[in-house]
Amino acid sequence: MTARTIALVTGANKGIGKEIARGLGQRDLTVLAAARDQRRGEQAVAELAGEGLDVRFIQLDVTDDTSISAAAKQIAEEFGRLDILVNNAGILTGGPVPSETDLAVMRKVYDANVFGVVAVTNAMLPLLKLSSAGRIVNVSSGLGSISSHADPNSPLPLYLSYNSSKSALNAITVQYARELLATGIKVNACAPGKCATDLNGHSGERTPAQGAQIAIRLATVDADGPTAGFFDDNGVLPW
Repeated sequence: MTARTIALVTGANKGIGKEIARGLGQRDLTVLAAARDQRRGEQAVAELAGEGLDVRFIQLDVTDDTSISAAAKQIAEEFGRLDILVNNAGILTGGPVPSETDLAVMRKVYDANVFGVVAVTNAMLPLLKLSSAGRIVNVSSGLGSISSHADPNSPLPLYLSYNSSKSALNAITVQYARELLATGIKVNACAPGKCATDLNGHSGERTPAQGAQIAIRLATVDADGPTAGFFDDNGVLPW
C-alpha cells in the first residue's frame, strides 16, 4: 500500500499516452505505463524514470482478457487499489468512404477502441472503488462528435470505423458515469486534438504533449470537477 496516487495509462509507450504518463508523473503520482509490447514499454519507462519520475512498466494488451486480468491482479497485489485509469490505447484507420468499409478492419478497430475500454474498465473498477477519489478518463476524439458530423458542411473526414468507435466510446463514458455517480468516481471523455503521432503518420499540427493536457486535467480533477462530460482544451464539446 502507498499514500501516493496510483494511475494506470494504457498505450503509454509512445505518443499521447506517453505524454499523459509523463505529465501525471510530474505531478508526483506513481504511474503504471501500460503497453502490450514489453520492449517498447520498458524503453519508454526507462526514459521517463530517467527524468526522476515514478513511472513503472506494466504489460497490458487491451484486446487480451488474460493480459487484462493479470494486470489487475498485479496492481491489486502491489498497490491494493487504483486511483486513476486513463483509457488511451487505440488504433486508427482511415476511409475510403463508409460504403466501402472493410468489416474485418472495423471489428479490429472496435476491439481496441471500444471493447478493450470496457474490458479494462470492468477489470479495474474493483480497485478504483477502493480509492478515495477514483477517476476514469477515456481518450476520445473530436471525430467522434455526431453533432459535428451531422453538419452537411462539416470538414471532418468520413473514417467510419474510427469515428464511430469514438462515438461509441463517448456513449460508454456516459453510461459508466451514471452507474458510478454515487461512488464519487468521475468518468469523462476527452479530445486531444490532431496531434503528430504514429496514429496519423505524424501529420497533426499539435504535439503529443499538448494533446495530453486535457486528459491530465480530467484525471486530476477535484471533488467539484465534472463527470459524464466530453472536453477538449477549450471546454465542453458537442456530443
